[in-house]
Amino acid sequence: MILERIENIIIESLKEYNQILESLELNNPTNKTMLYGEKSVLDSMGLVYLITDIEEKISDQFSKNIVLADEKAMSQKTSPFRDVESLTNYIQNLLEE
Repeated sequence: MILERIENIIIESLKEYNQILESLELNNPTNKTMLYGEKSVLDSMGLVYLITDIEEKISDQFSKNIVLADEKAMSQKTSPFRDVESLTNYIQNLLEE
């Protein structure tokens, strides 16, 4: 249930950002949509926009403030920002702390 809510927040943010970007790859984002790296459709500014938007929505829906782009996230062996699924799992872990 929580995972589904988090994934919906991320996908909603991607769709909203795509209204600006107008990328075919983001028309129908899924949990496999790449967010960061070679095959990502987002540039660094797009990722920053997305992270900020997701943090706000998580705060609104879960009444808990989280920081996605911190030392913990950046020091992980595999980036939590590589795709929607990995970011969803990362956010769930932050919410459970």
